[in-house]
Amino acid sequence: MKNKAIMVCEECSARNYRYEKSKSNDKRLELNKFCPHCNKVTKHKETK
Repeated sequence: MKNKAIMVCEECSARNYRYEKSKSNDKRLELNKFCPHCNKVTKHKETK
């Protein structure tokens, strides 16, 4: 079974990306992704 997770931009707090994550992975994901609201690549963190 997988959990749904959402990625949030650290600069503007926009919720941009959604993905499915396995339950066995407990660490929160941090990636550099494009934010359409900031119009640049920023760090995105996983929320609950």
